[in-house]
Amino acid sequence: MDNNIQNVKLQKYELSKNSLYEPYFEKDNCGMGFIANIDNKKTNQIVKGGIRILAGLEHRGAEGYDSETGDGAGLLFEVPHEFFAEIVPNLPEFGDYGVGNIFFPTVKEEFEKIKSIIEETVKNSKDEILTWREVPIKRDAVGVQAQSTMPSVWQIFVKRVNSSKDDFEKNLYILRRKIENAVKKANCDTEDKFYITKLSSKSIVYKGLVKPDQIENFYIDLQSKKLVSSYCLVHQRFSTNTFPAWKLAHPFRFLAHNGEINTVKGNVNWMKAREITLSSPNYEDIKELFPVNDEGWSDSANLDAVIELLVFSGKTLMEAISILVPAAWEKDHTKSEDLKAFYDYYSGLMEAWDGPAAMIMTDSRYLVAKLDRNGLRPLRYILTDDNQMLVGSEVGTLPIKPENIVQSGRVKPGKVFVIDLEEKKLYKDDEVNEKVLNGTDFKKLIKDKKNVNDLMKEANFNYNKTRDLDDIYNKLKLFSYSREDLHILISRMAITGQEPLGSMGNDAALSIFAEKPKLLYSYFKQLFAQVTNPPIDPIRESFVMSLRTQLYRKANILEEVPEAGETVVLDSPIMDNKTMEFLKNYERNGKKPFVLDITFKPTENLEERLDKIFKLAEDAIDSGVKSIILSDRNADTENVAIPALLAVAGLHHYLIRNKKRNEIDILVETGEAREIMHFALLIGYGATAINPYLALDSIEYMVKNKLYLNADESEIKNLQYNYLKAQKKSILKTMSKMGISTVDSYRGAQIFEAVGLSTELVKKYFTGTVSRIEGLTIKTLEDEVLNNFDDAIDSINLGDEALYVDGEYSWMKEGTNRILTPDAISKVQDAANRNDYSTYKEFAKLVNDQSQHLLTIRGMLKFHSDRKPVSIDKVEPVEAIMRRFVTGAMSFGSISKEAHEAIARALNTIGGRSNCGEGGEDPKRFLDNRRSATKQIASGRFGVTTDYLVNADELQIKMAQGAKPGEGGQLPGFKVNKEIGATRHTTPGISLISPPPHHDIYSIEDLAQLIFDLKNVNEKARISVKLVSEAGVGVVASGVAKAKSEMILISGHDGGTGASPLSSIKHAGLPWELGLSEAHQILKEHKLRSRVTLQVDGKLKTGRDLVIGAILGAEEFGFATMPLVILGCIMMRKCHTNMCPVGVATQSEELRKKFTGQYENIIRYFRFISQEAREIMAELGVTQLSELIGKADEFLEVSKTPKLEKVKNVNLEKILYTDKNSESPNVKTQNQDFKMENIIDRKLIKLAKATFESDKNNVQKTVINEKIENFDRSFGAMLSGEVARTFGGYTLEDDTITLNLEGIGGQSFGVFGAKGITYNLTGQSNDYIGKGLFGAKIIIKKPEVSKYEADENIIGGNAILYGAIRGEAYLNGVAGERFCVRNSGAVAVVEGVGDHGCEYMTGGRAIVLGETGKNFAAGMSGGIAYVYDKNNTFEKNLNKEMVDFDELNEVYENEIKTYVKKHFNYTGSAIAKEILNNWEAEKQNFKVVIAPEFKEIFERGEA
Repeated sequence: MDNNIQNVKLQKYELSKNSLYEPYFEKDNCGMGFIANIDNKKTNQIVKGGIRILAGLEHRGAEGYDSETGDGAGLLFEVPHEFFAEIVPNLPEFGDYGVGNIFFPTVKEEFEKIKSIIEETVKNSKDEILTWREVPIKRDAVGVQAQSTMPSVWQIFVKRVNSSKDDFEKNLYILRRKIENAVKKANCDTEDKFYITKLSSKSIVYKGLVKPDQIENFYIDLQSKKLVSSYCLVHQRFSTNTFPAWKLAHPFRFLAHNGEINTVKGNVNWMKAREITLSSPNYEDIKELFPVNDEGWSDSANLDAVIELLVFSGKTLMEAISILVPAAWEKDHTKSEDLKAFYDYYSGLMEAWDGPAAMIMTDSRYLVAKLDRNGLRPLRYILTDDNQMLVGSEVGTLPIKPENIVQSGRVKPGKVFVIDLEEKKLYKDDEVNEKVLNGTDFKKLIKDKKNVNDLMKEANFNYNKTRDLDDIYNKLKLFSYSREDLHILISRMAITGQEPLGSMGNDAALSIFAEKPKLLYSYFKQLFAQVTNPPIDPIRESFVMSLRTQLYRKANILEEVPEAGETVVLDSPIMDNKTMEFLKNYERNGKKPFVLDITFKPTENLEERLDKIFKLAEDAIDSGVKSIILSDRNADTENVAIPALLAVAGLHHYLIRNKKRNEIDILVETGEAREIMHFALLIGYGATAINPYLALDSIEYMVKNKLYLNADESEIKNLQYNYLKAQKKSILKTMSKMGISTVDSYRGAQIFEAVGLSTELVKKYFTGTVSRIEGLTIKTLEDEVLNNFDDAIDSINLGDEALYVDGEYSWMKEGTNRILTPDAISKVQDAANRNDYSTYKEFAKLVNDQSQHLLTIRGMLKFHSDRKPVSIDKVEPVEAIMRRFVTGAMSFGSISKEAHEAIARALNTIGGRSNCGEGGEDPKRFLDNRRSATKQIASGRFGVTTDYLVNADELQIKMAQGAKPGEGGQLPGFKVNKEIGATRHTTPGISLISPPPHHDIYSIEDLAQLIFDLKNVNEKARISVKLVSEAGVGVVASGVAKAKSEMILISGHDGGTGASPLSSIKHAGLPWELGLSEAHQILKEHKLRSRVTLQVDGKLKTGRDLVIGAILGAEEFGFATMPLVILGCIMMRKCHTNMCPVGVATQSEELRKKFTGQYENIIRYFRFISQEAREIMAELGVTQLSELIGKADEFLEVSKTPKLEKVKNVNLEKILYTDKNSESPNVKTQNQDFKMENIIDRKLIKLAKATFESDKNNVQKTVINEKIENFDRSFGAMLSGEVARTFGGYTLEDDTITLNLEGIGGQSFGVFGAKGITYNLTGQSNDYIGKGLFGAKIIIKKPEVSKYEADENIIGGNAILYGAIRGEAYLNGVAGERFCVRNSGAVAVVEGVGDHGCEYMTGGRAIVLGETGKNFAAGMSGGIAYVYDKNNTFEKNLNKEMVDFDELNEVYENEIKTYVKKHFNYTGSAIAKEILNNWEAEKQNFKVVIAPEFKEIFERGEA
């Protein structure tokens, strides 16, 4: 077995060395929970209950290629003293010994070596080893893959000798860390062979690479009835990583975690920097515990390690987790001032561990559950009448009789849920807060915290400095500003306060290939959230976002001292010139900030100059300086500005390596930074705050010279304010793409990949950043900087009156090189119009031949084959190749009806697939060749009806879009005409917002659930997932394959879009060559490639592109930009303005008349591409495209003749990597197993046979009575699909099929419910009730025998009625977060909701008969919400950005009364009854929430 472990380790090493695989990007999500007896009664039933709960969560896990090997599962419960007393001689009393399960190598020599190290370490501690015990296991209870890496499992028993009772648990923690460090120091090869699950006198962990239904059989101990405990934590893992690792299973020592810590790289770096100042009287020698974190551990393991450190330093468990994962406190009106002071104090000491997270943990006294600040994971609980508490990702995992339930609730966003086993109680919020505060007066500790604006006022600081215009102009040249920088970026932001938009993607050369040197910033690409965690909406959910920045922070998180509260607060990390000037002269403890000049002489060596700068900074820090200002203001004709990013990142990592980064602010005064990506990178690599002085000065320059800004000089300050405002908003958006809420957490998190930087450059200056194709060295970077400097000097000396033209945002003759030039467009359109292949070949040569002007990665690749060429007659025909073609998702709304239908016709004619995009599709098109074979499901869910879903050959889940990954979109009301409104099932004239995330996909297991939903509603359709190329996409693709997707699309960064922020078009995502190759490599390595088809898109233009895509692993090929070009697009990049001059991307009736495109031209173009591909295939000696797929080592090689010096260091070997020993196929060869044979819907369809077979003019009704459980997921989806196929999705009479149900519904209960079906459930359900509802009626009522008040308890989970279109829902209880999110037209009555209720709602009605959470109606543009506000507290929770209150009138009254009556009749609701019985008085308690634009339409009777 150890050989297998060694092989896996070697396999990972070889893969990361030679391929595009990066272990850092491995992710996991999970299902978890705990069961506890609040009265602290210890029973075997608790442990057995934990095992049962684990089995009930099995669907939230995953399996790799070996179906009997899961991703890991585990239990944590009380040390079973009675059990151990029978088998361990002379066992001391409970609490006087510690025990732990340890994973050992199976090779005897390695085992003995580590065992002796442990024994020696214990011998030198305060206590002693009592005995060892080999844990009995049943090896064949787990899968073959799990067996191949199975460790030897032993228990160590440590007897308390010299430790006091109070210190024993802490000393066991210290002992464990000593052992771990000693084993590591001894150079034992232990990475995956040795692991201490936990060493404790209180609790024990049993875990491993087991599935939930295997754990009891595998660990024979768990079968004993002598195992008693009052609690049991459980965890089931779903990992994107399929390298087997026993240690990665949860729980850890305290924690089980479901979610993702997005900021872990920064958190680990900051903890490393922090170690030098950590101290606590509770630790004799704290260095024994270092390193606290390790970048090789998972995010959960790292978080758990810091929890341990904090708890054993004397903090309560509640305090510790609140420090690390704080609530969104700054804008929360519900939090006490004392609690806000706690968060404020620790915000100056510790950045948040940020990301979607549900956590459960215990120190054996307290059982704690905690949600992230935005409530992005589910965490439900049920309390029974015998004081048994069940907490978990779902309800229903352990059957509980309804009459025994006394409370049904949820853990709220940011909240801490606590059971105290010693006090035998469940804490209320104020009691939790007391434990968090832990007796400290935090208001006193922060009394001297000051905002910089207040400090400037106190000092009467004035700053009215004006710059010489010639000096500004020369500086603009020296910092390589272009006309576009001023015209397209800075002036627009100064006018609007918004980042400018663009369209049609990016076809400019990558910076490493650009002939004119580019700024260093452009060599980086933003990473973004897709699948494993969600992006955030920074606009609609702004209350969880924060740019608050603090100077003079302290770092010892273990002690509470006033000095740590004396920070200087900035509202944003981007400062104006006045603030920078003030801070330069601000004294703290007798020291001003140390200003470091970051320029160098042209004759100096850049690297040597940087080394001097870093040493000067270190010397200043040694002298007591706490703030370093890196300034390039000295840049002039004799001094060259060092790239600010290089200086910041280099200094940041230099100080970390020298253990001096701690408590040091790095401020940047730079003329170089002007656009959002620049600021994001500077912060991401450690800058505390930035002053873009030249960008601000340029506004003054433009105003005074009447250049691009037609404004009075008195408006300069306001324009500068707008510019900074735009940058701040864009920083929030950039952070939110990765799911990060606070700038403190983003700082130093390095959420980027470098494209075109050498390993040596990255290692020294950008340590830890992924860079996979090599590129610039420090020397070639210096050359680039000096080339730009020389150009600037020449321009200054010549007196050039204009800045240079860059052509970065649209084609310019003298600008940057592009692929789609006007000449290329003209040729391909002419070729298609005249059906002239020779003209097409001229076009293809322009695009393919990059020998003189390199533009893309594939431009460096050339074909190679040892096979003899074959006759082209033997190559498969163009018709066979074209069947592999699809078009990219373009919605009706983003492009015109004429263009949309022409594309569908072309693809249907050739046997390919068009993709309708996210805007729905007119049902009339289902019946002819205008039908889009692929129907897309995007975050807005517009037009996603049951009819739409069953009329598809493929259902595609769009996780991200190449031109704007991690972002949503908005279709303004003026574009939503009657036809678009009807197709999207929304009200014409109402703005439509697509959220950044799918609100039913916050993790990989959520994606698996949506895939299951879709497969149920349309079993014949292929389910696919669209991902965007980024570092780590291969690992994500592995998770997506395990989630049962049948096709994965890898989309390139350069794809087009109707509208996107320019920073996203230019700086987010990667070329498809990288993403496709990585996905293919990792899927093969994990033996998952055979399960999925791989598709690629992103500015594919020629047959050569197609063949290279195939060789890198693609089986299918997507085209979007080029079909639009063939239809007439001339790349004016005006799509986002609705002013497309050729009628392709507009809804203007006048402009649409100019559309002249013919679908036949698309077919001609596709034939040309295919013919070119055939010619290449013939030359390579293959007759079928399938022979090329995934064979990069055989058919590609790198061109060795780069024209540019900087390109000579580029290395594409990782892209071409092929594991020659792999037996995994290169194409899809097997179907996914959805395990749908025995789902309950098949039974329902049989029971409703009479309905389906009856005359459609006289449909027979059916009543079905059933019991359901939480594993009955997607209940009703298959039934609804059958209704839609048989009758049409919206034709049956109400109650045609009535389902009377009892029990607890699983996830997606009633999903896509079709009209005519009534779901009548007595019980409760989990997340996504009524998602995509299309006419069905859902009734969920509390069982009469249950002992709790319905309007105070949870009856359904999160995202209920997400994307609902029609129908009704009546919930006799409280719903979780995001109730009615993106509701288009359903009517819903509920008795209370969580945060973000009615978010993005565009139609329908929501009647809330109780309390709401925060941020109600954010982004709500349509529909009406009626909120029963008896206590007059609702207004504080209402987001008034798009809605307001309206006066109650007769129309509103009648609607409210009608639906409240229905609610009472269906559910027997007590609160409904009370309201109806006192109607005249109670109706005044209803608040009417409506958007002004919808109100106008409603009052006209049009909604």
